[in-house]
Amino acid sequence: MKLSVVIPAYNEEESLPDTLRTLYATLKKYNIPHEICVTNDNSKDGTLRVLDELSVEIPTLTYYTNLGPNGFGYAVRYGLERFTGDCVAVFMADMSDDPEDLVRYYFKMLDGNYDCVFGSRWDKGGRVIDYPQLKKVVNRLANFIVRMMMGINYNDTTNAFKLYKRETIEGIKPFLAPHFNLTIELPLKAMVRGYTYAVVPNSWTNRKYGESKLKIKEMGSRYFFILMYCLIEKYFSRGDYMKKTAAPPKEVSR
Repeated sequence: MKLSVVIPAYNEEESLPDTLRTLYATLKKYNIPHEICVTNDNSKDGTLRVLDELSVEIPTLTYYTNLGPNGFGYAVRYGLERFTGDCVAVFMADMSDDPEDLVRYYFKMLDGNYDCVFGSRWDKGGRVIDYPQLKKVVNRLANFIVRMMMGINYNDTTNAFKLYKRETIEGIKPFLAPHFNLTIELPLKAMVRGYTYAVVPNSWTNRKYGESKLKIKEMGSRYFFILMYCLIEKYFSRGDYMKKTAAPPKEVSR
């Protein structure tokens, strides 16, 4: 099964070399057939130059420039329309995600034939390194609200780093979120529409270079909009968008 890794990148010239080299070396070590798809989200720094240089040494690297509209969600969606693999992961350009976790996601999907594999930084075995305290408080509050409103046990919906089969991505279209709220749209739609998923612990490390693109003050209403959309679909769509022949979604024991 070919793995695609979609990486949105805006002004990430400092982070990309370490991220892409480590990711490629890890996937090659485990002999995982793959492609690395970077969306340059109309960066203003040397991101495109760095991608040009890295493409010479990383044979599985492909990259695109999204001229607009721009934003995290648009950049991810740009990659999700162009990947060629049998499954696809969203992976961050700043190396906050661990390639070894991606390997675990991949083999978990293969072993259990799951439609999705989600990570949890907050379960036993998960960890966060240098996580800003305010961001942590907001994260845990947001995930609690999502859990209560959607009636799910999964506790890390807001993290973008997840793995989906191609059929799952096709089944949860069309996408609505243009910004970081895409991180909850993808998994919540998958759950609501009956796609199976497993949860495994994963780690998160704060970026070494540059600054986070997530602006907490700007995102509250956007997250709430997507949450309400998924909630309405869950209770009022009468199963119109459910995965065909799917059993009701269930969470797999960790």
